[in-house]
Amino acid sequence: MADPKGFLKVTERELPKRRPVPVRIMDWKEVYEQGDPAQLRRQAGRCMDCGIPFCHQGCPLGNLIPEWNDLMWRGEGRAAIERLHATNNFPEFTGRLCPAPCESACVLGINQPAVTIKQVEVSIIDQAFGNGWVQPQPPGRLTGKTVAVVGSGPAGLAAAQQLTRAGHTVAVFERDDRIGGLLRYGIPDFKMEKKHLDLRLAQMTAEGTRFRAGVDIGVDITWEQLRERYDAVVVATGAIVPRDLPIPGRDLPGVHFAMEYLTQSNRHLAGDQVFDQITAEGKHVVVLGGGDTGADCIGTAHRQGALSVTNLAIGKEPSQSRPGDQPWPMHPTIFEVQSAHEEGGQRQYLASTVEFLANDAGEVRAIRVAETEYLDGRRVPKAGTEREIPADLVLLALGFTGPETRALDEQLQLPVTDRGNIARDGDYSTSQPGVYVAGDAGRGQSLIVWAIAEGRAAASAVDRYLEGDTDLPSPIPAHARAFAI
Repeated sequence: MADPKGFLKVTERELPKRRPVPVRIMDWKEVYEQGDPAQLRRQAGRCMDCGIPFCHQGCPLGNLIPEWNDLMWRGEGRAAIERLHATNNFPEFTGRLCPAPCESACVLGINQPAVTIKQVEVSIIDQAFGNGWVQPQPPGRLTGKTVAVVGSGPAGLAAAQQLTRAGHTVAVFERDDRIGGLLRYGIPDFKMEKKHLDLRLAQMTAEGTRFRAGVDIGVDITWEQLRERYDAVVVATGAIVPRDLPIPGRDLPGVHFAMEYLTQSNRHLAGDQVFDQITAEGKHVVVLGGGDTGADCIGTAHRQGALSVTNLAIGKEPSQSRPGDQPWPMHPTIFEVQSAHEEGGQRQYLASTVEFLANDAGEVRAIRVAETEYLDGRRVPKAGTEREIPADLVLLALGFTGPETRALDEQLQLPVTDRGNIARDGDYSTSQPGVYVAGDAGRGQSLIVWAIAEGRAAASAVDRYLEGDTDLPSPIPAHARAFAI
């Protein structure tokens, strides 16, 4: 444990300050200022001797949170990163992007603001990279076995790193021109600058992982050919099929899926020439969907110079505090003000989009919305409450319905579940021997921390399949984590 009386001496939750809004919307750098070491030490010291650390239950990775909080408080940064890396391959990603279900399960959170677990985590890894403590860990011997990992998001990268360190020859295939999946093209730089991804990829390359960008499995190489060439295959393609909104006017120019918009913005920032880029500059922007992707669109639109930004959600505004039906240590649905929401715009709830309206040129000019009402458990537009909202650009951030499965079905005959995910057993194995599924492709849209946990668990299963046994750690099975998303 950390300071035995820390939670009694420091009762406030302190986070690094966000850069002033007028300053940060002029660039694409991360929104937080450099953390104060003394503040971080105080916050780590609030971690209490709680007996049963429910933060372990809240974290799908089973992170050893009290241990590295204690080490951070003692100033032992090198030991802290060793404990953090023992369960998490990429704390620089989770520390920036995870919604921190561990903090919702923090025992201190019962009657005080929870420990700033996420901020301590990212500070540990940033300090480790800055001091050169993160070094390649190549295997001591090679097994002679080969593994193909399809998809280079967090699940695929976690599986690849674990399997490489176990001595297998691992190739990661990515259909985009750069490695990283949604970490590369779906996450704006103001949430995570790509230098953090590049540092980790450099470590993995030095360890022996091979990266093959610009290869579309199922097209450039068939899934059957891939299965024949490699001893095992890990499918980590994510749940990337966006949820559509089939209402009148959906096909109007100016109505786009959020990920199309975010990907183009990230490509532009990476120095690519993006023809006919979707941009918010000088436009009235409406973002449909109140989740993280919607917030990413809001922040991007502000930085591109939108005239106005309106965020619509079909459901009710979440509670400001933990709802009664989501008691501790569950991860609650509460009203959240992300950095993008601070930067301007309006948020409207109980707004059902009825129709996209066109101007004389045939482009979107507005959307017609109505108040949402609940009938027999369904959310429907309430008659007589229709109104128009100006919109030159509409972004659909309504979540994802599942992975792309057509090529897998045609070429490997892999079945899918009723929810559209790739079917697998409790060991992440599909109906085809040697073919495994990790992350959102098998789980459905979920959190980055679940993707990493499943990548690690799938790697353990693959290693056992190839070698008959495994020394790779596997996170606690999903069925044992009742309180995590």
